[in-house]
Amino acid sequence: MAATKDSDRRHLSWWQETILLLVIAIGLSLIIKTFFVQAFYIPSESMEPGLVNNDRILVEKPSYWFGGTPQRGDVVVFEDPGDWLPAWEKTGPTGAVSKTLAKVGLYPTGGHLVKRVIGVAGDTIVCCDDQGRISVNGQPLDEDSYVKDPDTQTCRGPEGPGDCSWTAGPVPAGHVFLMGDNRANSADSSYHLCGSDAGPSCDPNDAYVDEKLVVGKVFSVIWPRDHWDWLSRPKTFADVPDPKD
Repeated sequence: MAATKDSDRRHLSWWQETILLLVIAIGLSLIIKTFFVQAFYIPSESMEPGLVNNDRILVEKPSYWFGGTPQRGDVVVFEDPGDWLPAWEKTGPTGAVSKTLAKVGLYPTGGHLVKRVIGVAGDTIVCCDDQGRISVNGQPLDEDSYVKDPDTQTCRGPEGPGDCSWTAGPVPAGHVFLMGDNRANSADSSYHLCGSDAGPSCDPNDAYVDEKLVVGKVFSVIWPRDHWDWLSRPKTFADVPDPKD
């Protein structure tokens, strides 16, 4: 039998090719979103000055695979533990197109928070020394490179109970202690600590976020263009000692 000539082969029509390519693109997007990279947006001012409200960010997931866990200094996206987000921040995209794109990872999704890991399992966090610095396991942090208004803020942890005097930890196993870089405007782990004026319903564990809720690590700001940047772990966290047994 003679070989079939190229001209005799059946080709897909343009609309069939378009549908096929669209299906492939959506499939790849779902795989990428599920296992590798996902887009989110910054829902508030709590991570200023580095991350501004409505910035679009990319989160990578492989760092926390195969036993990997969030590290001190990482900026992470995590699911709402239950009572950290107000209702208006939980809604996410509202339009039909944006909702569809969000499902396949092509549009930022809602219902998540973005904070910086300050303490990991076993750590004790103390606010603050006579220079207004937070200490982790007795090591003061130099946070001037990323907190908001470092020259005017006299305390690096004003959202905690008792203003600039509180202690958190040891952080429970499998959990992290998270704070926003805009310390004067961040309902974070320090905000959820049970202070002396807390009511009887206050849960002391509410300040610690389960690692299972962490989606991944923020590695880039992609929009708007003038905010484009790569994120890395601040060097000050390398000096923090392991917690004592």
